[in-house]
Amino acid sequence: MVEFGAEVEITYVMGGLAREFTDLPGLVMRWLDDASRSGMPVDPRIWANGSPRSSYPACIAFHAAAEQGPEAAERYLRTLREGFMCRRRKLDGPEALVEEARGAGLDVERFRIDLGSNAALEAFGNDLEQSRADADVERLGLPALRFHPDEGGPEGWVGAEQAYEDWRAAAVAAGASPSGDPSPDVPAALRRFGRLATAEVEAVCDLPGPRAGAELWRLAADWRVRRLPVLTGELWEAA
Repeated sequence: MVEFGAEVEITYVMGGLAREFTDLPGLVMRWLDDASRSGMPVDPRIWANGSPRSSYPACIAFHAAAEQGPEAAERYLRTLREGFMCRRRKLDGPEALVEEARGAGLDVERFRIDLGSNAALEAFGNDLEQSRADADVERLGLPALRFHPDEGGPEGWVGAEQAYEDWRAAAVAAGASPSGDPSPDVPAALRRFGRLATAEVEAVCDLPGPRAGAELWRLAADWRVRRLPVLTGELWEAA
């Protein structure tokens, strides 16, 4: 989104991670392994008490949010991710999903109506069919990224665990060109994206190694950003 700008248009397909979550101890270990690999904060205690039953309701809710436009859908998806992965919110029922829509700044009453509509359910059903029919999704697992050229040509697939360099190469192979714009500073990144993890600031602002953390703490000392602790790390937002 930052490096390629308008050259890359993102379409989200809800793959329906789990109709029913099972092997909860295994999920705890998977989350901790992924957090260690990615540097992203998680709180896997969600699986210890009152865990969500399924990811399907949240997938349907995303399509309900999309009725208010792509920016609203993206904000809502981020809110779901933070609530689920960082705040131990049981996001598998209508009222919990409506409350997240409120936090994402959506039109809550419209969202409530769209959440119960056949259109949101059918849109998720189409996503499921698309995901299950694609051998690359089965090979890579979820999430997976498909880079589709505008003017024909082969598609490129990358998995979420692959390095960002592989994502960049797939985008270039599909015909996209980096914008050449300089990386934003931390305040600009937080204004654009809202809350960010330290690893995201490192990538978005091109602050490798300890530089991202050092800059965030410097801004925190000046009361310009606020740290939001998560069990294995933190999120940051503008103060």
